[in-house]
Amino acid sequence: MKEQDLVILLKKLTSKGRNLSLRKLAEELGMSASSVSESLERNKKAQLVDRNKKRVNTLALQEFMVHGLAYVFPAETGRVIRGVPTYVSASPIKEQVTNTTDQYVWHYAKGEARGQMIDPLYPSVPEAALRDEELYQLLVIADTLRMGRSREKDIAIAELNRHIQRYVENQ
Repeated sequence: MKEQDLVILLKKLTSKGRNLSLRKLAEELGMSASSVSESLERNKKAQLVDRNKKRVNTLALQEFMVHGLAYVFPAETGRVIRGVPTYVSASPIKEQVTNTTDQYVWHYAKGEARGQMIDPLYPSVPEAALRDEELYQLLVIADTLRMGRSREKDIAIAELNRHIQRYVENQ
């Protein structure tokens, strides 16, 4: 599994990404169509999408994100830079975590926030997130699961479950 595999799955969970063609999905995420195709094939082998590569296996995705994400794609903080807020600095986590003054961002030259850098799951994540608020929230949840403390992870799990429930209801 590669980092972009998770980004693609999260995009497919969003209302904007649910029924996108392969080409449009690639365009929305700033990836090549061949990368998206290969990623969907890996996700199929991992049983994270159905055999037609259309629907996300939400139970498997939830289990992977909660129990495996921090081990497979750990996040580390870096120097202070300009970028797009993530982790406890962005919705839906920041509203529920009030005891932090630290700022965390994905590097993005056009970003308006300054904070400690967290490498995004894929280089095009900041731009893709700014185009799709729901994807942005899912990526923030993923970063929280990658590096959060216990209470923050509990909040992220509840938010992930809310997004997954909305996806399931709209199938």
